[in-house]
Parts: sequence; structure tokens; C-alpha cells
Amino acid sequence: MDPQRLKKNFALVGGKGEDVAAYFYADLFEREPALRTMFPASMEKQQEKLLAALSHIVSLLDDTETLVPFLQDLGRQHNGYGVKEEHFPLVGASLLATLAYFSGPEWSKELEEDWAAAYGLAAQIMSEAAAEAAASQA
Repeated sequence: MDPQRLKKNFALVGGKGEDVAAYFYADLFEREPALRTMFPASMEKQQEKLLAALSHIVSLLDDTETLVPFLQDLGRQHNGYGVKEEHFPLVGASLLATLAYFSGPEWSKELEEDWAAAYGLAAQIMSEAAAEAAASQA
């Protein structure tokens, strides 16, 4: 995984803001319509949160000492929202689809592999933290 390649790609994609977040959620809810009930009727604030979190994660890709605790906190928060382990692959698929769509001709096999690896690691850290939070609540 090349953090600089991901940062460069996210600068291209993330600059499209609201459209990126709207596309992501539309794709996610198409993949799994039942997930829509986990979100507020108005998605504007949620879209802002998504873009802010993604931007922060990407900015920390080469600073794991800061990134890992951030992802753990995010995982614990998502546990409180009812996110389950089986949701992570759906989110990953929607994220990759969104990145590919907004990258246009810049999208490549290398980018796809880098994003998949980065998301896989982030999802693992978040999922483990969420599981720990759920176990401590039981």
C-alpha cells in the first residue's frame, strides 16, 4: 500500500465533496436497503461526517501511532450506532465503487489494491475495537 498514492487520489476524489458522499450512501443503500434505517432522514450532516472522517484517515495513513487510536475510537462509536461486523464488507465495496467512479480515468488496478488494503486494515481495527466495546457492555 502506497500512502502517497492514496493521498493523491483522495485529493482528486475528496474535492468533489457532497457528490462523493451522496454517491457512497446511494451505493451502500442499494447494496443493503435495510441499512438506510440506521441513518437520519436528512443525510447532509452524515455526509459531512463521512468526508471529514475519510479525510482525517487519509491524512494519517503514514502516521499509524495517531491513526490506530482514531480508528479504534471510530469503531467504538460505530458499535453504539448498531454497526455489525457484516456491515464492513458492504461499506468497503461502496467505498471502492465511489472512489473508482470519481477517480475516472485515474483509477487503476494499483489504486484499487491500495484502497482495498487500506480499507481492510481500517475495518479490522474498527471491528476489533467495536467487538471489545460490545463485550464490555455485555
